[in-house]
Parts: sequence; structure tokens; C-alpha cells
Amino acid sequence: MQYLSAALLLHARSFDGSEWKVYPSFMLGWLLLIAAYFAAIGPLRHRFAGSRPASSGQVASFSAAMASMFVALQGPLHELSDYFLFSAHMVQHLVLILIMPPLLLGGIPDWMLRPALRVPGLRALARGLTFPLVSFALNNVIFLAWHFPGPYDLMMRNHPVHIGMHLMIMVTGTIMWWPVMSPLPELPRIAPPLQMVYLFLAGIPMMISAALITFSSTALYSWYVEAPRIVPLSALDDQRMGGVIMWVPGALVLWTGIAYVYYRWTRGEKLLDDAERAAVRTISPTGLTYAPPPFTH
Repeated sequence: MQYLSAALLLHARSFDGSEWKVYPSFMLGWLLLIAAYFAAIGPLRHRFAGSRPASSGQVASFSAAMASMFVALQGPLHELSDYFLFSAHMVQHLVLILIMPPLLLGGIPDWMLRPALRVPGLRALARGLTFPLVSFALNNVIFLAWHFPGPYDLMMRNHPVHIGMHLMIMVTGTIMWWPVMSPLPELPRIAPPLQMVYLFLAGIPMMISAALITFSSTALYSWYVEAPRIVPLSALDDQRMGGVIMWVPGALVLWTGIAYVYYRWTRGEKLLDDAERAAVRTISPTGLTYAPPPFTH
């Protein structure tokens, strides 16, 4: 009864899609992260051994990661997911696990992360966490555990736990993408064919969870059963929509990742083949063509 009364009080609010609410606890960490990145690639870059200017693509990728994090955790999507709709919460989670992490990894230069590997024990820990079987299991276990009704209800009724859950899925989501998007040769990506298999397999546990949620005959999450109905959907229909969002768009994001890996792989092979053919056609000073030593792949 105490939980029910607290929930009714928390849910007694209206929704305005045009209103952008921001929260200081988020903004502080978010702005510090952005400031640290731009300081590192700007005035502090000379302090990093072997540093090079960040490319425009890296800056754009990092900026897109920060923008996606902001949209997911502030404003209308945050209000919908926290107080009204399970389906909105699934959109939020997909952004934090499948969209933000690869953009973040794509925006960080290797030299920015390399000093962390000199911390005693951290390199071994990072190597263990980014091993593909470990990164796969860690992300999926954490994600699935939080979507059981008990932990989910606890997380929705306790704000510090909710914040901790978001941090956990963002960190483990980044670790999950590491074998595909690693910026560090010391913690390398796996081979492109294995990257495609890895991304395909990464979606299976999420699809199983989505199927169970979608085809459930009862509403699993009491928080959303108690929530005001601001759209013409019952709690069960909203839950089923959330399952479909986890299932279909989630799979599409991973298949887009597979297509990107294939493009990156074949483009790299083509560039290497073109370079080899150009080298074979090189003319020596005597006017004779010659073939230089073969490239190593």
C-alpha cells in the first residue's frame, strides 16, 4: 500500500510534449564529459604522447553520441519513459545501448584512451571485459536482468537505482560494441567476418526477451499499470508495443551495424587491391615496369 500511494503521487502529473525539462544531475556529468573531450583534443592535446588532431568524422561521431544521450535522458522522451509509457522506455534503452555507444567509440582517438592502459591492472581488466564472449554476456545479462518485473519495478520506484541502471546499460553497451568499434590497437577489434557474426548473435537474447514481453497475456510492470493513460493504449498494449520496438527496430540497428562492417571490410580490401595494382604498374627510372615486394595484409 505504501508503494502504491507513492506511485500514485509520482504519477499525478500531466505531459507536455513541447516542454523540455533538464535535470542538473545529468547536465553536470554530461557537460563535464563534453568539456573533457574538447579540452583533450584542443588545448591539452600536447600532453598526450603520440597525439594527432582529431578528425572531423571523430568530432562529429562524438557530438552525435552526446546528442543521442541528451535526447534519450532529458526532455519529452525522458518524461514519457519515466512516468507514462513502457514503449517510450524501450526507445530510450535502445538509444543508450545500440546507438550512443558505437557513436561514442567512433569519436574517441586512440591516443586519448592509451594513458589509461598504464594504470596497474587496468589493461588486463580491459582486455578481459572486451573479450567478445565476455562483452556479449555482460551486456545481455545486465539488460535482461533489469527487465524482469521485480528489478524493473524497483528501478522505476527508486530514482538512484534508476540512475545506476542507466549507467550500467550505457557502460555495458559500450563494452558490447568494443569488439566491433575499438579505437585501440592494444584492445583490438575482431576480424570483420567475426564482427558480423557477433552482431547477429548479440541480438538474439534481446529478441527472446522482446518476444516474451510482446506475447505476454498480462501486464508485467505494475509501474505502468498505475500510470495515467495519456494515449489510447492499455498498459498491456503499451507493453506489447514496447516489446515490438525492442524486437524490430533493435534488430534493424544491429543489421545496419552488420551492413556497415561489411562495407568497411570490402572497401578496405578494395583500397588495398587498388594500391597493389598501382604498385605493380609503377615505372622504374630505367623505364621498365617492376613489381615491388608484396603487401602484407
